[in-house]
Amino acid sequence: MSAGKKHVHAFGASRRWLSSERVAVSVLEELGYNVLEMRKKVVVNETVVGEVDAVVDDGTGQLFAVEIKAGKIDISGIRQAYVNSVILGMKPLVICKGFADDAAKELAEKLGVKIIQLSDIFLVESEELEIILREVVEDAIANYFEIFYGMPHNINPSYMEILKTVAETATIDEAAERLGTDTRTLMKRIDEMRNAGIIPRWAKRYVALKRIAQLFIQRQNIFKLMNDIANYHELLKSVEQQLNQLMQLLSTMQKQMDKIQQLPRQVST
Repeated sequence: MSAGKKHVHAFGASRRWLSSERVAVSVLEELGYNVLEMRKKVVVNETVVGEVDAVVDDGTGQLFAVEIKAGKIDISGIRQAYVNSVILGMKPLVICKGFADDAAKELAEKLGVKIIQLSDIFLVESEELEIILREVVEDAIANYFEIFYGMPHNINPSYMEILKTVAETATIDEAAERLGTDTRTLMKRIDEMRNAGIIPRWAKRYVALKRIAQLFIQRQNIFKLMNDIANYHELLKSVEQQLNQLMQLLSTMQKQMDKIQQLPRQVST
């Protein structure tokens, strides 16, 4: 195979996997999972020995190490998913298009690897796809506008600290470490913020939480700037009034001085 054909084949496989990843993430969210992190490194004694495609929370605090396969899963893939999950201290979960053979299925059952199977074919007509994409984009824009204008102004200082930390960190683990807590406790606090209407319920992936936190902080900064401008405007109005009063006072004093200067002339005449 020529280098050009190899490149095209690799590019196609890469795009196919990314498409499967997006579909898998959507399926997980539809099933009620919170996607906390993508492409998490598996580290042993400060050495990276692997990577899982995603880390998710099932809503009860149970974490899953997720492997996403564009095709069918074989024995090697089952072993990889299981080992990575054990190292991370999570449960294994694989999203794929079925088992490569019966041996893979039996091993998954034996090791307790949870399997979510996707259909082999996702068919959408081009016109339908255009409509779907347009609606998705419009909904996303509307969601963020609602967040910008609908967020409460007065927020508990501890929630504000969480928002600032999330806005500045790349992963849930990093945020928890900076806040001096663990991932499960932080997720519970984030759930409290959802119940309080600070974070929308659709924001489950960490990247979405990060965007919302950044949006909220920017909104706070904008409102503070607008408030400062309003205060400066009021200050300028006050200064203007004081200047007018001063000008009136000076005018009155000038008139009095003119009268005083005219007194000697009147006496002499």
